[in-house]
Amino acid sequence: MSFTTPPRPVDIATVFPQLAPMARTATRLHPRPGSPSTHDSSVGGPPLWPADEPWPYCDGPHVPDGNPATSPQDVRLQRRIRAEAASRPPGHPRFTPEEAAILERIDAGRPWTKSPVAMLPVAQLYVRDIPLLRPPGRADLLQVLWCPFDHPPEPKPRTALFWRSAAAVTDVLTTPPEPAVVQFGGYVPEPCLLDPEQTSEYPNRMELTKELREQMQDWNTWQAAGAAPDSSYEPAPEEFYGNVLSIAPGWKVGGWTRWGLTDPVPRICPACGAELDPLLTIASSEWDESTRSWIPYEEQAHATPSIANPHPATPAETEIAGGYDLQLYACPASPDHPHTGLIQ
Repeated sequence: MSFTTPPRPVDIATVFPQLAPMARTATRLHPRPGSPSTHDSSVGGPPLWPADEPWPYCDGPHVPDGNPATSPQDVRLQRRIRAEAASRPPGHPRFTPEEAAILERIDAGRPWTKSPVAMLPVAQLYVRDIPLLRPPGRADLLQVLWCPFDHPPEPKPRTALFWRSAAAVTDVLTTPPEPAVVQFGGYVPEPCLLDPEQTSEYPNRMELTKELREQMQDWNTWQAAGAAPDSSYEPAPEEFYGNVLSIAPGWKVGGWTRWGLTDPVPRICPACGAELDPLLTIASSEWDESTRSWIPYEEQAHATPSIANPHPATPAETEIAGGYDLQLYACPASPDHPHTGLIQ
């Protein structure tokens, strides 16, 4: 299925012409559960990994947080059981005795590990599908993996990026190693196919000048431009800009940063001092109550949780830092320079 973001209800660059040169293109990935192959762009799908290339492991540290760990296999089994239970008619027991016993075992968890941890595939992006990517040399494929444990200083997975030429991979690793345990089920992405779609974004209002922010806070400015939002935004019209007009939610390539957990801070390459560019946003959800206007046309009739579809906004089943996003940044000068990540 193709997904289409509804046009924004206001041309914000007409209301505030200062924003026009700040527009950036972002590619919304729209991950949705499916059965991707190694030749598909995907989230959580099988990577096109050379059979003769060592699989990456994380040496840690993996510090116990007091909670039981689980395994990728048990995360997937738990999801299947809960999905099966949700599909049963009303009046049936929620879980069979066998399912209840399995869920109890999974909830009990597994011991943490001090051994190196096999990294998990997070995203595989072909340039043919996402031309916004800027690959080095002859590369046409970006692969993103992470260690499914939090690493300081922020509670986020450690990530690794791999650029490669798909044509050069002639012998594919069919069964990549998996970690024995993961810290959270939300660090095991559900396999998803992608339907990339380009959209325009504008900066988070915290990145705007004080003068422009003050104009956005003035209801009369919006009314004078004939672009006043509905009355619910009258006490704080700048929130209309933040929720509806500026930054798309969900998984995406490029675009602007959704600041809020912290104030805007420059992201600087430690190797050359260049300012890093947003590369990939790994999202905990595709929308929330404040960003429902970004729900694709094709999903608006099914965007409210139901028994059959209890989590329509979280198709990839990822959850980062309790529901935030992880945005990866890359150096525009060289893909060989270290990348960095930021929770927002």
